[in-house]
Amino acid sequence: MFYRERHVTDLVPTTCMRCAVGCGHVQRAVERGMGLDVVRGDATHPVNEGLACGRGVGETADPDGQWLTRPLVRRGGELVPTTWDVALDAAVSGIRAATADDPDGLAVLGSGQQTNEAAYALGKLARGGVGTRHYDANTTLCMSSAVAAYVDAFGSDAPPPTYDDIPAADRHVVWGANPAVAHPVMFRWIADAADEDGRELVVVDPVETKTAGRADRHVQPDPGGDHALARAVLARLVEANGVDRAFVEAHTRGFDDLVAALPDAASAAAEAGVPLAAVDALAATLAHDTLIYWGMGINQSVRGTATAGALIDLCLASGNLGRGSGPFSLTGQANSMGTRICSSKGSWPGRRPFADPDERRTVAEHWDVPVSRFPDDTGPGPVEMLDAVGREGGPDAVWTVATNPAVGFPDATAVRAALEDAFVVAQDAFRTETVEHADVVLPASTWGESEGTTTNMERRISRVRAATETPAGVRSDCEIIVALAERLAPGLFADTGADPEALFEEFAALTAGTTTDCSGIGYPRLDAEGAVRWPAPDTDAEGGYRYLVEDDAAVPDTDADPGTDADTWSFPTPSGRAAFSTRSAADLPDPPDEEYPLTLTTGREADGYNSGVRSRGGDGDDLVTARTAPETLAEVGIADEAEEDRDEDASGTPRTAVLASERGRVEVAVEPDPAVPAGLVWLPIHHPATNEVTTPAVDPVSAEPNFKQCAVRLSPASDAAESPTRTPEGTPSDD
Repeated sequence: MFYRERHVTDLVPTTCMRCAVGCGHVQRAVERGMGLDVVRGDATHPVNEGLACGRGVGETADPDGQWLTRPLVRRGGELVPTTWDVALDAAVSGIRAATADDPDGLAVLGSGQQTNEAAYALGKLARGGVGTRHYDANTTLCMSSAVAAYVDAFGSDAPPPTYDDIPAADRHVVWGANPAVAHPVMFRWIADAADEDGRELVVVDPVETKTAGRADRHVQPDPGGDHALARAVLARLVEANGVDRAFVEAHTRGFDDLVAALPDAASAAAEAGVPLAAVDALAATLAHDTLIYWGMGINQSVRGTATAGALIDLCLASGNLGRGSGPFSLTGQANSMGTRICSSKGSWPGRRPFADPDERRTVAEHWDVPVSRFPDDTGPGPVEMLDAVGREGGPDAVWTVATNPAVGFPDATAVRAALEDAFVVAQDAFRTETVEHADVVLPASTWGESEGTTTNMERRISRVRAATETPAGVRSDCEIIVALAERLAPGLFADTGADPEALFEEFAALTAGTTTDCSGIGYPRLDAEGAVRWPAPDTDAEGGYRYLVEDDAAVPDTDADPGTDADTWSFPTPSGRAAFSTRSAADLPDPPDEEYPLTLTTGREADGYNSGVRSRGGDGDDLVTARTAPETLAEVGIADEAEEDRDEDASGTPRTAVLASERGRVEVAVEPDPAVPAGLVWLPIHHPATNEVTTPAVDPVSAEPNFKQCAVRLSPASDAAESPTRTPEGTPSDD
């Protein structure tokens, strides 16, 4: 294990970068060695008021990973230490060769682990410096389905509710999410609110998760049945006169078209695999002030955008839009929201429409670059991007920043083959599987070593501060991005350099007048207030419930009836009204059959984020083996009484088996689990072995991968039969 030297500073307030709740921490470094002397919740932070989760504290104070401490370049097939100048020159040489004839020869993959400033700088270089369409900020892997659904419905991204609405809601419906594990601090607020007399927590999930174990009711649709279930509930609202007609007629459009296309409730319930009584109970729930939360169980599917839209439709139809109610998508990665508003992936900073000629000119003038340098469109999602490596019009070089596609993308074997064919620059704090495929490795600073800001899932921006000096041999993400820009696009950062505050000010100015206006936010204000929620068009403003126009939007009137005609709504849509969705659900891409009779689903485990680089370690040359051995896979849950040979052996140790799909196979530790329905296999999504078997199919609208449903089989570990493998054209072959 390599150790970084750290130097003590005073106790420093900062924001946890583990997940998107956005908790405030205080940190202090140890004198020498790895880790921090103090990491705890910050009682003065307006988000968490001192609460903290064990994962956030533990992975900040003492992450279990192999640190990168020096730049590396590949020589004779091996990664060897070098100087920063040599590494940067090698990276630039490879990128220039790939983009000599076409800027799309470079693929850039960012991450929700970056600060707002780093995400903004990376997008500025990718779009305005290089001009590539092959760029993604990593949100496409987790949030793009919710983004597309919000834009369809409201004309703008991000959830309307905030954390302030949690204690005000009478019903909490958690659909396809497990916040008890993924967002424990936020779940405490939800559970506390639901525990009050007359209030309820309802969970919709095929698996009896930890969150479901705390629920008053648990509804279990078949895998992929969420869209049908949501449509069944809406049909029941229509049949039982449960629609808030006054709200629908005054503030929405498209409802009659949607009703005309609705299935009847009974047939939709049967398609979803739930009894009609469960549909009726969900419909009755929506008669109360209800927050509907959803997560990756909805988004990460070919049906993600359609299903997220169907959940928003339930809120609109029942009048659950307003204080203490509404659609609330739960963001996973710490700064996924920040990358959405900063990074120039699906839109320009401030969510300026990417294709709008006027907006493109505005951004080009702000950056002092020719508008002709910008790509014509936002480009493909990350899965399709790497699938195109080596093909005509596809990338020949790949630059990854704080992300690990070698194991984090579906059909990981094919992804690693693509990385082998490309020139790869890997920028990270830890040695990952992607680093093993890199031609150049750029060591970056991480939490406790970096300055900047982050944006949580309820739109609050807060400071990220360094509790230690940046270790020798390591640079911040901003410094690395700007250093490459100085070689690839001289002058692009002439006004800011790599200074985080200057980068934030440039970004914030570019958002002025947009739906995500951050121009009233700056470092001095954040230092004084701790966190500020956008939109904030001036230094006294802070966003509250979105689209609801009040005299004092920052102070909700908790005595008012949410969603009433007395409320004034303003939606940034062409009609000024919220829109119902008529998107249909795509066919599942990989249904079970005789050869692969089981369905795999994936979910978060308590210590698993970002392919587990901070929690599953691995050291030295044994990195891959240590991180993918069956005993480290935690648990594969399966409840299939016909499979007695998959039970525990006489010693009580879970049996080792082979889990296979048509894409790959992996050894797993099998443990029957009554929380998992018969015919279903559960794997932790962030384990490095999981994506050997997942499907690369993506949502047709959002390009988000279908991590949640794919056909698999289990075989005894002694079974030597190989699964079919794919030819380069992608067709199965037994050769």
